[in-house]
Amino acid sequence: MLRGLYTAAAGMISEQRRHDTITNNIANLNSPGFKQGNALSRSFPEMLISTIRGGQGASPAPLGRMSLGVFSEESISVHTQGDLQETQNPFDFALVSNIQLPGIAFDATGKYVNAEGERTFQPQALFTVLNPNGEQRYSLNGKFTVDAGGQLVNANGEQVLGRDGQPLVLLDGAGQPISNFKVTAKGEFMDSDGRPILDAAGAPIGLMLSRAENPNLLLREGNGLLRINPGDEATISQVAPGDQVEVRQGFIERSNVDSAQSMVDMMSALRAYEANQKVIQSYDKSMDKAANEVGRV
Repeated sequence: MLRGLYTAAAGMISEQRRHDTITNNIANLNSPGFKQGNALSRSFPEMLISTIRGGQGASPAPLGRMSLGVFSEESISVHTQGDLQETQNPFDFALVSNIQLPGIAFDATGKYVNAEGERTFQPQALFTVLNPNGEQRYSLNGKFTVDAGGQLVNANGEQVLGRDGQPLVLLDGAGQPISNFKVTAKGEFMDSDGRPILDAAGAPIGLMLSRAENPNLLLREGNGLLRINPGDEATISQVAPGDQVEVRQGFIERSNVDSAQSMVDMMSALRAYEANQKVIQSYDKSMDKAANEVGRV
């Protein structure tokens, strides 16, 4: 009897985590570059129920398998391209990424499964920023501004990195902030006359676009930032010239959250949570009868 109680409780915890994931998606419906997360539920390992027939040493006879419930331990992001929204703000940028791998045709979700069942995920391009601790972080939120020192920063003040790995500084020869500029599809900065903007060393400046070989290894850090575990840093590199990645100036990428489907999934999670709650209440009443009524007879 208690096994069923624990199974229903595990179902409630799983649906609560699913509900939390969906509400987070809805809360970030208007967050630029946000990627929808899906809570994955798995069943506990099944137990083989068997009985021993006959005397000692007889082989057990299988009765069947029994599941011990379900659990939800991770949330997988859906890295599909979000819609582009035009802002006409020269400091807003969006990435259109469609990086391909030789001999692989990705499906609409950015995944490929071969005949052996091995999965390959489509690489994704991201902006690269520097947090206050000097660590690289990655983002698809391209709403940038220029601070008093002429550095390109995001909404939280993190510095946007250039191709040389240093913060991008938009200052002219007189030390004044540059506001009249254009950015090419490859992320290169040009002045109003179409000439490359140079840094202090005389090299053209451009956005550092990072390529994540497996975007599912990226971890959410909050404020639209993503990080990579130290052991997986080799999966991050700079976008190569031949990669199908395009920078759109004056646009932002909207979140890819499907609001209508999210509401349906939220109601489904709520109903499943209530169903497991009813099961626990039923077990509670049965145990009350067994302990306080049957035991008294």
